[in-house]
Amino acid sequence: MTIWVDADACPRPVKEILYRAAERVQVELVLVANRPLYTPPSRFIRSMKVGAGFDVADRHIADAVQSGDLVITADIPLAADVVDKDAIALNPRGELYTEDNIKERLAMRDLMDQLRSTGMETGGPPEFSKKDRMTFANALDRILALR
Repeated sequence: MTIWVDADACPRPVKEILYRAAERVQVELVLVANRPLYTPPSRFIRSMKVGAGFDVADRHIADAVQSGDLVITADIPLAADVVDKDAIALNPRGELYTEDNIKERLAMRDLMDQLRSTGMETGGPPEFSKKDRMTFANALDRILALR
């Protein structure tokens, strides 16, 4: 298993949890972003800078992910690609994307995009909280225990 991280918008506490987990279970962790990232020195952790542009990091991850890999992303279309490849998609708030829920999440995302395109204020996600951090850490532990 490789853990891929859509790192441009990934909260720092999630990255820190992932660094510790990669060391603990000795699994490859790859953070993909369109800017240079600091990662702690480790034979299990690396960052990958991709070109600038809309969805470049997402496309790289979608192309590289293999069945059984884990992808950390809040990007719903990327999560759908990951699920289609029989890999695991987990968002930074600890929600697991599955075949059972990804189509609903895509439909909701598309609806919100349409509403925003009409000028409607839809707001953004709530601030990342300690509860979100704990939910993510617990979900990650459950996934890693099954590998």
